[in-house]
Amino acid sequence: MTALAVPQTTGASESVSVISRHYLETLSLIERLHRQLLDVIKDELDRRDEREINSVQALLLFNVGDQELTAGELRTRGHYLGSNVSYNLKKLVDGGYIHHERSAVDRRSVLVRLTDKGEAIRDMLRELFQRHLRSLGPVGNVNSEDLDAMNTCLRRLERFWIDQVRFRL
Repeated sequence: MTALAVPQTTGASESVSVISRHYLETLSLIERLHRQLLDVIKDELDRRDEREINSVQALLLFNVGDQELTAGELRTRGHYLGSNVSYNLKKLVDGGYIHHERSAVDRRSVLVRLTDKGEAIRDMLRELFQRHLRSLGPVGNVNSEDLDAMNTCLRRLERFWIDQVRFRL
């Protein structure tokens, strides 16, 4: 996303200008934060000399976790900016990180689960995020209440965007 222009306002519409500025900043922050998360994951992969997969693929493995999911469920759970989930799943299957098989119930669905190799990457990201949690307050000055308030707001924003697509408001 490029820098977004804030509409110019005068007088009575000053509050519109303020919320517009905040909204556009939020949009920019969401995108930047996702990219930075991917950079943090890439840095950890590099530090561990794990060069077979990229940060998006590692995040996919993390999101599969201990579950067996359909490829469609995985697509709806994660946000893989600028990536093709089907392509990345194929690469992970080819690399031995994910096992896949057709569902016995619905032959159109493909079920995926982690192999031992995929579990090692998932565990690596779990450890990374645990390290982050230990320093989030002391170093980042972010506490549980901050995260709770932010998550509440982001869920509302997500719901708003879902409604925008669904109902074309």
